[in-house]
Amino acid sequence: MLRFRNQIRVRLAALRRHLARLQTDRRGNVAITAGILMVPMVGSVGLGFEVSNWYLNKRAMQNAADAAVIAAATNGGSNYDTEAKAVTAQYGFVDGTNNVTVTVSNTAACPGGGNTCYSVTISDVVPLFLSKAVGYQGDITLSGGVAAKSVTSTAVATLGDTKLRLCLLALASSGAPQGIRANGNPKTNMTGCDVMSNTSSLCNGGNLQAEVGIAVKSNNGCGKKGISPAKAVADPFGTQVATNISNIPGGKNGGCASYPQEPTKKNDPALPTSNQLSGSYSWTGNQIFCGDLQLTNNVTIDAPSNAVLVIENGQLDTNGFTLSTTSGSGLTIVFSGDNKGYTHAPTGGGTLDFAAPTSGPWSGIAIVQDPSLTSGVDISAAGNSPTWDITGLVYLPHSSVTFSGAVNKSSFGASCFVMVVDNVLINGTGSILETGGCAAAGLAMPIATVPARGQLVL
Repeated sequence: MLRFRNQIRVRLAALRRHLARLQTDRRGNVAITAGILMVPMVGSVGLGFEVSNWYLNKRAMQNAADAAVIAAATNGGSNYDTEAKAVTAQYGFVDGTNNVTVTVSNTAACPGGGNTCYSVTISDVVPLFLSKAVGYQGDITLSGGVAAKSVTSTAVATLGDTKLRLCLLALASSGAPQGIRANGNPKTNMTGCDVMSNTSSLCNGGNLQAEVGIAVKSNNGCGKKGISPAKAVADPFGTQVATNISNIPGGKNGGCASYPQEPTKKNDPALPTSNQLSGSYSWTGNQIFCGDLQLTNNVTIDAPSNAVLVIENGQLDTNGFTLSTTSGSGLTIVFSGDNKGYTHAPTGGGTLDFAAPTSGPWSGIAIVQDPSLTSGVDISAAGNSPTWDITGLVYLPHSSVTFSGAVNKSSFGASCFVMVVDNVLINGTGSILETGGCAAAGLAMPIATVPARGQLVL
């Protein structure tokens, strides 16, 4: 027994000596510390790896969602969702495959209000690897009990708009099925011109060489680029023209007591000399003529302070002659009156060569028909009989126009021509000059708002 106790004392003494040496011995400290810290170090590295993986995956998803929602908004059609999912697939995110879900909507809330925006949401899951070492088990469990992290990216876009200036606008308020028609006219040249129909457009045999052809319904062949469907364009000049006409002295009919007409039968009375023009005139303000007005020779009008030629219940028969204005003059020709069988339009051979005023209530307006006129307003040979060398707007809101000739700038005006009609048939080699000078001509061109590319808003 004594021997056993001595052995214990010896061993305890040896242990105390070893512990004393260990207390002062620094060898192996790093290994011990590293062993102690290994678990949190592995967890930190694992968590960093996982977070980086989540970020990279989310970044790729966001790129896919951004591209897809722009494609959906730009499409704007009934298959917008199909196009969006096709785009996400190109980025490797296929709806319904490998835990990927792609949700597309065209009724998303817009940041500025309303619910007409497009949205694309991509959901995916990323398996966990090293982050489980620190106890993070993710927020979803895959088949087979695999822990994973769900990742989602969303993009919102709206359909952007672009504004195009029109040199030809068919209001089609009569219900004409095709506001713009053209048949067998491959030589028609409307380069630099955008055209618009508030119904459909139909161009056979050539695209008019117009830069853009726009239609509210279908557009078949009009314009180098066709856009349909599009938003209708309201009459941009009707209120202004009606107000200007109401301000003409003498009321709607200019104070006329009678309306002499050109003789059409042998026994018809001759047109009085008061309704005939020949030579040079200096005009300012309103010049009112009752009934038909006929040129009996070339006519030059000097109107540096602008003039308005008002023809009440009558036509302007150029009769093979030229009506022109001097340099610096501004002239507006107004056809007004009532719907009692009169002709309210320019007729006859010859040439109209004049520029609209560049200021005042008739700024930029060359020829107008009163918006209240619905009969006697059709024109069968626009640009041809007479020839049109005109700077400014030709406003014929209820007229069915057959456009056959070429429109050139006036001798002393800017390059600007805009025509507003009910509907138009374009024949032959009809052409419209470039319209880049409308600002200088004092005319604000009609604007069509058409869809453009989708734009990210969120």
